Amino acid sequence: MPDSALPEPSPDARAHSDQLVEFIRGQIRGNGGAIPFSRFMELALYAPGLGYYSAGARKFGAEGDFVTAPELGPVFARCVADAIAPVLGALGPDASVFELGGGSGAFAEVALLRLMGLDALPATYWLLEPSADLRERQQARLRAALPATLFARCQWLDGPPEAEWRGVLFANEVIDALPTPRFTKHEGEVYEEHVVLDHAGRFLRVDQPGDALLRGAVRHVERDIGAPLPEGYRSEVLPQLPYWIQAVGGLLTDGVMLFADYGYVRREYYLPARREGTFLCHYRHRAHDDPFFLPGLQDLTASVDFTALAEAGVGTGFDLAGYCSQASFLIANGLQARLEDIAALADEADRYRAHQEVKTLTLPGGMGERFQLMGFQRGVDFQPQLAMGSLAGRL
Repeated sequence: MPDSALPEPSPDARAHSDQLVEFIRGQIRGNGGAIPFSRFMELALYAPGLGYYSAGARKFGAEGDFVTAPELGPVFARCVADAIAPVLGALGPDASVFELGGGSGAFAEVALLRLMGLDALPATYWLLEPSADLRERQQARLRAALPATLFARCQWLDGPPEAEWRGVLFANEVIDALPTPRFTKHEGEVYEEHVVLDHAGRFLRVDQPGDALLRGAVRHVERDIGAPLPEGYRSEVLPQLPYWIQAVGGLLTDGVMLFADYGYVRREYYLPARREGTFLCHYRHRAHDDPFFLPGLQDLTASVDFTALAEAGVGTGFDLAGYCSQASFLIANGLQARLEDIAALADEADRYRAHQEVKTLTLPGGMGERFQLMGFQRGVDFQPQLAMGSLAGRL
C-alpha cells in the first residue's frame, strides 16, 4: 500500500519516526551493512524510548492502530477469569497470575474484579510490560479502578519470574509481536531476509544465506508438512520460540499457560498459496505490508504457527491442555452468563454496545474463528476449559 493511502502523522510523530530511522541506520552501518529482518522488527517495536511498544504513542482502541479483545469491553476478560478461577482455587492462596504485556490495563482490571467476585484472587498479579509509558498508564488505571487492597496485589516486573512459582501465565496477542525471521527458498536452499541501506539511505530488503538455526527450522517445517516449500516461497518461522517459552514459563511448577492470538496450524500456515507469508503492519486501523513505513508509529506482526507453539509448550515440560477458537472458548467459559448480564442492562445504548462487543468476539467475520486459544497444564487439569470445539486434532 503506498504511503499516500495511509493517514499523515503529526509533525511530532513524524519527527519521532525519523529519530528511530536514523537509529536503525546506525545499527545497520555498525553491523557490516546489513541486519536480519528480525532485528529490524525488534528495533522498530522495542528500541528503548523509540520503538512502537517502548515509546508513548497510543496503540489500542479507536484512537490507536488496532483493537484487542480486552479493549472492546469486559466480556473477554470475565470469561478468561471464569476459566482460570478453578485453577487458582486448586493451587491455593499462594498462586499468582502473570500477564505478559497488558495493553492499557483493561484486562487486568476486569479479570481481578471478576476473580475477587469468584473468591479466587491470586496472591499477586504480575504484569510484564516493556513500555515505560504503558506501565505508567496501567498503574494509573488500576490504581483508580481497583480497591486499594486489590491494587496492592499488582506488581510490575522487568523480566520473567526468577524463582519457581505456581499459578497462571496469560498472554493475549503477544506471540504475534515477537521479532520473527523471514526466510525464502532459492534453488532449494534457505535464505534469510535482511535489511540494508540503498545509496540514498533508504531501507531495502535483501536475502542472504540462512544460518544453521534457521535452516533447521525451515527443514523441520518441510518434514512436518511432507513436502519442500516451492522456489521463491517467502514466509516467517520462529526458531527461538522454544527458548522464549522456556524463559517466560519454565519456572512455572504447577499451573497453566494460556495464549490467545491469531494464526494457523502449520499445514495451513505454509500453504503454497500463502507464498508471501503472513507478515502485516497495522497503522490507524489499516493493514498493509510495508515494514519501512513510519517505523515506530506502526505495529509489525506475523501470524502464529500454533503447531510450533504446541511443540514449544510440550518441549518445556507441559501437557497440551487444549486448543480451540476464541468463540468456542468464550462459550465454554461463561459467555451465556455474560449475555444474561447484558440483557439486564437498563440502557438500550449500553445493551447495543455490549451485543456488538460479543458479535466481534465470537462471529467468524470478527475475532471468533480468526483468534484461537491454546493452553498448557502442569499439575492441574485445564482440559475442560478448552474442550469445546477442539482444534487439537488439526495440529
